[in-house]
Amino acid sequence: MIGIIDYRTGNSQSVSYALGHLGVPHKLVTKPSECDAVDKYILPGVGSAGVTMESLAAEGWVGHLGEKVLGDKQGFLGVCVGLQVLFEHSAEDDQECLGWIKGTVRQFDNTEVRVPHMGWNTVEVRGEHPLAQSFTPGGYYYFVNSYYAVPTDPDALVGVTTYGQPFAAAVAQDNIMATQFHTEKSARAGLQVLKAFCDLEVSVAR
Repeated sequence: MIGIIDYRTGNSQSVSYALGHLGVPHKLVTKPSECDAVDKYILPGVGSAGVTMESLAAEGWVGHLGEKVLGDKQGFLGVCVGLQVLFEHSAEDDQECLGWIKGTVRQFDNTEVRVPHMGWNTVEVRGEHPLAQSFTPGGYYYFVNSYYAVPTDPDALVGVTTYGQPFAAAVAQDNIMATQFHTEKSARAGLQVLKAFCDLEVSVAR
């Protein structure tokens, strides 16, 4: 059962529609006590890093996800801001984040490119992680982001997009996976990535 974390800045309903279209068993969960049957989590993101972290902390998600994802190695997929809060620190709101993946989140230079980065863009696959193998060669994915993640470990980078400069379109470390693009809004290519996550064994090797 996929648990879609439903918090006040998320995009949970759109992800639910996408999983329903794919025929994947799932439910929206607003608090950890609703997760008895959940063995994988999706954290959608629309909004700021600060509000997202505040919301997760207020409902007890930080400790719960640490136990289930870091401890029990249950599958986790972050989307958009759900990717950015996986890192140690975000320049957005000067926010300390989960720190599951080493690195920081920076803002695009608005003197170089129009901010936010909004619209369709391609993703170049990096590495051999199973999630990256679900990306469509030459396919387009939908982005809305003013900030981008910079992993310390280059092996965590599994997808790269260029917008003025190359940036992390997708990251993964074993059971922890995330996309900067909106899988649920990226048509067939995005649904393919969602389905791949849902089909993966709970613990996967990079």
